[in-house]
Amino acid sequence: MSSRTQARIAVLKGGPSAEREVSLVSGRECAAALRNEGYSVVEIDAGPDLVDRLTAEKPDVVFNALHGRWGEDGCVQGILEWLRLPYTHSGVLASALAMDKARTRQIYAQAGLPVAEGLLARRDDVRRAHPMPPPYVVKPFNEGSSVGVYLVHENANGPAQLSDDMPEIVLVERFIPGRELTTTVMGDRALAVTDIYATGWYSYEAKYAAGGSRHVVPADLPGDITRACLDYALRAHEAIGCRGVSRTDFRWDETRGLEGLHLLETNTQPGMTPTSLAPEQAAHCGMSFGELVRWMVEDASCSR
Repeated sequence: MSSRTQARIAVLKGGPSAEREVSLVSGRECAAALRNEGYSVVEIDAGPDLVDRLTAEKPDVVFNALHGRWGEDGCVQGILEWLRLPYTHSGVLASALAMDKARTRQIYAQAGLPVAEGLLARRDDVRRAHPMPPPYVVKPFNEGSSVGVYLVHENANGPAQLSDDMPEIVLVERFIPGRELTTTVMGDRALAVTDIYATGWYSYEAKYAAGGSRHVVPADLPGDITRACLDYALRAHEAIGCRGVSRTDFRWDETRGLEGLHLLETNTQPGMTPTSLAPEQAAHCGMSFGELVRWMVEDASCSR
């Protein structure tokens, strides 16, 4: 790659997924930080003309700030591989695997990582009857940011009445009570553990609305839980084949100690908004937002 002051970076943002608005914010923040770091930056709202835009702009590196389907499920990564443009975050296979929550659960289990009881079920079957005794969670198997997540409480009057927007096949998981924890991995290093406090379920709104949640980093946890989160997140990152920055989410039932810690999912493209978790953990480790995005650009590559 050319020197930092000469390098041209294309920041991909927006796109057609359910997480478009969050991606626009992530892209805007990353583009501003990269300009402050001395890069030449062009911002591209990813659409049907993406290949033409990238061909015309001729960037040295693509900073992928897309979220959700098409942007972090291997689709855009495949385009960038075809164009031989180095890009941030994980490659085609790891991106596709991590977006498919059922496949992710299989990889976790094969790596000896703890996951909650779960199953795939037809949407219409879940509407008719409980697929497992409540409490449980129903979610799309290929979305992020808590899009389309239903929590069925123990005293629910009936099964989840899923909207028609949900896919025909959904993932059902045993609900783990307790605390929401998350750990960012940067290269070969797990950064920290954040404890996430939200009113009720850690929903899409809680994740991205101002004041929707409170993050405590480093989390006030027993030493064995902190060590386990750091270890599990790094092992998940490696087992899936991630590169660059990823973030793994956990639920911890503190009444059960280490046995109560379970992995939920690994996000290959964590949010990069003012309320996002990965930049907060990087800052806790002494790395500014500008230094973080610069590291990501310098780490960018095609498949390896």
